Amino acid sequence: MTSYSRFYKLTALYRRLDDAVRSEGRRRGADAFRLLRLKAAKLAVKRRLAAQMQPALAR
Repeated sequence: MTSYSRFYKLTALYRRLDDAVRSEGRRRGADAFRLLRLKAAKLAVKRRLAAQMQPALAR
């Protein structure tokens, strides 16, 4: 898998997680544990994206 396709898949996953966090937060009687898991997953994806960008920024 090329770095561009990996980057694209990670950004798509990040967007889906962001949408899920927003919709869960708006829901009446939101599940706090589900929200916590979604936010943790979103942060993990963000860190992976940042780590992938480091070599590109070093050039």
